[in-house]
Amino acid sequence: MSVFTEHTAETAPVAARRTIEGVQNRFGWLPTPVALMAESPQLLAGFLAANAGFEQTDLSPLEREVVILTVSATHECHFCVALHTGKLTQLGASAELITALRAGSPLPEPRQEALRRFTLAVLDHRGAVPDGEIDDFLAAGYLPRHALDVVLGVGAYTMSTFANRLTRAPLDPPLAAHAWTPAA
Repeated sequence: MSVFTEHTAETAPVAARRTIEGVQNRFGWLPTPVALMAESPQLLAGFLAANAGFEQTDLSPLEREVVILTVSATHECHFCVALHTGKLTQLGASAELITALRAGSPLPEPRQEALRRFTLAVLDHRGAVPDGEIDDFLAAGYLPRHALDVVLGVGAYTMSTFANRLTRAPLDPPLAAHAWTPAA
C-alpha cells in the first residue's frame, strides 16, 4: 500500500492547487505523477521550474527529448519513457530513433548519439565528465553552454524520475500506447 496521496486540485495542499490546475489545463488531464508530487508543493514547483528552464535552452526540442529519454530509460521510469515517447512521436522522430532511445542503444544520427553519450557521461560520472568525453561532445558541434544545458535536463528529470519511482506512479491511460518496461 502506498503512503502517497494522488491529489486533485481540491485535495492538494493549498500551495499546489494552482499548479495542478495549470498542468491539468495544459494536458487536458491530470498526470498521476503530478497528482502524487503535489504532496510536496515545493518539489512540484521545483520540477516544473527546472523543466521550464530546460525548455528554454538552445537545445532543439528533439535534442531535449534525447536528453530526457536517456535519463528516463537509465533511471527506469516507465511513466517518463512513455510520456516522452509520445512527445518524440509528436515531433516526428523516426521509429529507429525512438526504439534506440527506449532500449538505451546507440542512435542512428552521430550528433544525437554524441548528445546521448554525453548525457550518460554526466549521469555516470555525477557531473565530473572526463575531458575526452567533453571533447567528443564539442567535436559533434555542441558548445560549452550545451553541456550545462544537459546538466539542467539531467537535474530536472532526475527529480521527476526519482519522484515517480518513489511514489510508484502508475501509467495513465492516455499513455498506454507508449507503455515501456526496462530490459531485464
